[in-house]
Amino acid sequence: MRNDRAVGQCAAAALLGALSFVATERVQAAEYAQGIYILGNRGALAGVIPPPGFYFESETYFYQGDFGRNRVFQGGGVVAANVKIDFSANFASPIWVTPVEILGGNLGFSITIPFGTPDVAAAAVLSSPRIDRIIAGREHDAIFNVGDIYLASFVGWHSGNFHWTATVLGVVPSGSFENGQLSNIALNRPALDLSGALTYLDPALGYELSVVPGITFNWINPATHYLTGTEFHLEWSASKYLSKDLSVGLVGYFYDQLTGDSGSGDKIGSFKGRVVSLGGQIGYTFHAGEIPISTNVRVYREFDVKNRFQGTATYLTISAPLWVAPPKSTPEPKAIVTKF
Repeated sequence: MRNDRAVGQCAAAALLGALSFVATERVQAAEYAQGIYILGNRGALAGVIPPPGFYFESETYFYQGDFGRNRVFQGGGVVAANVKIDFSANFASPIWVTPVEILGGNLGFSITIPFGTPDVAAAAVLSSPRIDRIIAGREHDAIFNVGDIYLASFVGWHSGNFHWTATVLGVVPSGSFENGQLSNIALNRPALDLSGALTYLDPALGYELSVVPGITFNWINPATHYLTGTEFHLEWSASKYLSKDLSVGLVGYFYDQLTGDSGSGDKIGSFKGRVVSLGGQIGYTFHAGEIPISTNVRVYREFDVKNRFQGTATYLTISAPLWVAPPKSTPEPKAIVTKF
């Protein structure tokens, strides 16, 4: 009886795998169905940089989503079906805005180290470096690890109510990636992300509008021999200040993979992804004596999804100045701490 049940489960899993692989010709997202650029991490005031000084930002990220019924997923060399994720992580970022000017804009640098626990479950594993057969039933990984290191350099300018930045972000694998493991916050693929941000901020009327387009170029994951395609992302924010410390508004993002995946380790084809999201935000600035501590909560709900997880992303951002350079004789922009 038990053997008959096991045979039936394996047969069902094999059929599911076959159906999924047939469907891949019609599907055209990145390994792990995720980009190294975390969508939605730049919200209100994205184009504003503060005066020269040292700052610190802590960003807590929660994401719950699933990959869709009877859909194939590949990550860490594992090919699985009916995948769900419950992801919690923190991104800690020391930021240095230097007094050095480039074309009239201030030069800055940041480093971000993520850590957290991706809780990933799959109904069936169809292929894995750790097994030589199909596994029927639920496969589950939830392992705390440190993510890849994000190194950024940016330049920011101001002109009246307009503020804009240009950012170069490089991703360096941390070495914590485990091949054959579903739960990996480190994606183990070197990448370069180029982005710009433009913010219109009217202090008199209290309106803020920001837009952040960017493009990500990926190198091959040396552990899985999987090459993720080139990715485009766009984030936006529209908010209203109800007081000098309190703001509310709308946020959203759009993602589209421009080129398909490839490499000798790619077992599911081109797998190009797309996603759109819409959400809300609320920001409040606390004051610890003379020190402003900026907080922001953003919630995004995803729709129009293709070859990516579909779910809800939540951010809690807390940022504060550690030291701000004394002002020059000419007035400096108000010290607003933002994500770069």
